[in-house]
Amino acid sequence: MAFSRNGFGLIVKELGLLDLLSFPKRFFIEDHRESYTKSKAERIRLFLEELGPTFIKMGQIASTRPDLIPADIIHELEKLQDKVPPFSFQDVKQIIREELGRTINDIFEEFHEVPLAAASIGQVHYAVLKSGERVAVKIQRPNIENIIETDLEILQQLATLAELRLEWAARYQMRDIIEEFSRSLQAELNYMIEGRNAEKVAKQFKHNPKIRVPKVYWDYSTQKVLTMEYVEGTKLNELKKLDDQRFNRKVLAERAVQAIFHQILIEGFFHADPHPGNILSLPGEVIVFMDFGMVGSLSPELKYHFASLVISMMRQSTEDVIKAITQMGLVPDDVNMKQLTSDVDHLKENYYDVPLSQVSLGKAVNELFTIAHKHHIQIPPDLTLLGKTLLTIEGLVEKLDPELRIIKVAEPFGRQLLKERYHPKKVAENVLNYVVENGESLIQLPKHLKELTSVMKKGRMRMAITIPELDLFLTKLDRISNRLSFSIVLLSFSIIMVGLIIGSALGRQSTLLWNLPAIEIGFGVAIMMFFWLLYSIFKSGKF
Repeated sequence: MAFSRNGFGLIVKELGLLDLLSFPKRFFIEDHRESYTKSKAERIRLFLEELGPTFIKMGQIASTRPDLIPADIIHELEKLQDKVPPFSFQDVKQIIREELGRTINDIFEEFHEVPLAAASIGQVHYAVLKSGERVAVKIQRPNIENIIETDLEILQQLATLAELRLEWAARYQMRDIIEEFSRSLQAELNYMIEGRNAEKVAKQFKHNPKIRVPKVYWDYSTQKVLTMEYVEGTKLNELKKLDDQRFNRKVLAERAVQAIFHQILIEGFFHADPHPGNILSLPGEVIVFMDFGMVGSLSPELKYHFASLVISMMRQSTEDVIKAITQMGLVPDDVNMKQLTSDVDHLKENYYDVPLSQVSLGKAVNELFTIAHKHHIQIPPDLTLLGKTLLTIEGLVEKLDPELRIIKVAEPFGRQLLKERYHPKKVAENVLNYVVENGESLIQLPKHLKELTSVMKKGRMRMAITIPELDLFLTKLDRISNRLSFSIVLLSFSIIMVGLIIGSALGRQSTLLWNLPAIEIGFGVAIMMFFWLLYSIFKSGKF
């Protein structure tokens, strides 16, 4: 019914699901005219909200993949909200007892029954430990793990069916996409992972008192319960409160961006959802990062390529920017390179042939992913999370300090990376690593050259030449030769028969030849040869 109400009833028919329905099939494919007053992107959002928590979370994760999903749909998916009422306090007490092995009264001096926030996977309660420390306790919704597991199985089955029946689903490898989204969602179900993520980011700033991450209380945390330090501050999007409390918004904006770039370019591990609700400010312009359910991790190679992009933008070198962009993604063999080059040139003209102060890194990355989507270029998931993070933090910064540009804050990091990359010690390390990695090949090189020389002297050098579509060419050549052979045999047969008939008619003397049934014998032999050749040609399948 959700498909039909949101104008996607035809998909049910295309997937062949109508035969599984007990009620009238036409109900699911009839037009719901009121649905079509909304855009397709808006109907997709409403469809996911109607299906419930699993699909809402999947939509939120999908909104981080602009390399796979068009921009208009991404814009709507970003609006997805968990409109879920809180579960009962009785369930809260039962879950805490099962997970921590003690009752709420045994662990907490104070525990508020009304949650601070409620979402599709869990809800957060304010509490005070027996030791007097104020904490925020996140508790997973009852039975949500089983519900999500069932929904994911249904999604996998639908993705498999879609790939078999719909060309576009097979082209985008729908099963792999659902599998990737499933892993992200299942990671959010394990609060221990979120706790470790928080501690990892906290270690990045252990020497920076201006950046804080709430402490994790591991004695009171499990996969379904996460207890963290309660921090009360002002959200960065509450501009009036910030002004009333005399915060320096310019300093807050710059520190937030610097913290994100430190995580991305220096550490290679970053908070991937820095929206205003997840970043607080404390007196002294202290930045507090919260909620580490979604993080990104860059491999050394990806970090290197993204650093190259930042350095290239800093130096305003358009050629190096294009090179870095190309190295980031996986370009398919059948891509239209001429059109891709044209699109990248257009991107360059839009964003890189302008003064540095006017460059919008977030918009540039978003445009890059649009081009990737158009040409089916596969962008690593963590890199798309990085793009999403930049877009989010840039939107936040624009409200705090409209004059600040992310690229200007990134410039010192770019200079540092540039110095480190070409420092003699770093160059020597890279050369040493290269020698170690290829040492075995270098040692074996003289032996291989000697063997090659010996083979060449003996004249036993073999060459393998690969020509695109060679098999198809040879197959067509076989067919042409077989048809030619068939025609020659047919012509020879005709000439023989005509000669025999004419000779028989004009001959006046009786010879041994004419005393034999020569025509019949010749005809029989020719027929046998003809059918033998015809059988051979058809058996080869290359007629």
